[in-house]
Amino acid sequence: MARRAGAPEVSAGSMADIAFLLLIFFLVTTTIETDAGLDRMLPPIEPPETDVVIKQKNIFQVNLNKDGQLLADGELVNLNQLREKATAFLDNGGAVSGSPDYCNYCKGKRDASSSDSPAKAIISVKSDRETKYGTYITVQNELVGAYNDLRNREAQRLYKRNFTDMEAEYLNPETDASVKEDLKKRVKRIQELFPQKLSEAETSSSSN
Repeated sequence: MARRAGAPEVSAGSMADIAFLLLIFFLVTTTIETDAGLDRMLPPIEPPETDVVIKQKNIFQVNLNKDGQLLADGELVNLNQLREKATAFLDNGGAVSGSPDYCNYCKGKRDASSSDSPAKAIISVKSDRETKYGTYITVQNELVGAYNDLRNREAQRLYKRNFTDMEAEYLNPETDASVKEDLKKRVKRIQELFPQKLSEAETSSSSN
């Protein structure tokens, strides 16, 4: 009686090589997203040697509770009003003419009870620990938008270009070195006109 032939064997000798090639392929072709941080001014680890006196009128306080309600400079506001309120505060220019803090490019109301100048103005954000992340980020975007609106205005006045466009071109690694050097000076000048002083206060707990 003829012996029955067994099932043919499959050679697995090259499987490791194939898996390695596939791994390299996916590593080369896959785009890995990176998290973007928030540019914020944090308090120093150690207190300064000399006390820094900050006038209360130069601080724009934004409080965000767990329900998404906003209190901006002591007034209950909607989220779509926040940018306008922050812009008015930053652009107020309340210092008297002739003083070191006087802002000759500010176009605000020059209210003596509000911020003296953009260099002195600080926006302080305080949120509840249970605040929704999406609401928190939206508040941050609106506040940064207030700075960008004012910077764009001054960039248009001085250079006939938006600040955000110049900054994006300056940060682009493909921008020519000579062009980047000129952009660096312009971007720095606009940033000095409206420095972003956006600080984070310690979060509060709704249980307190």
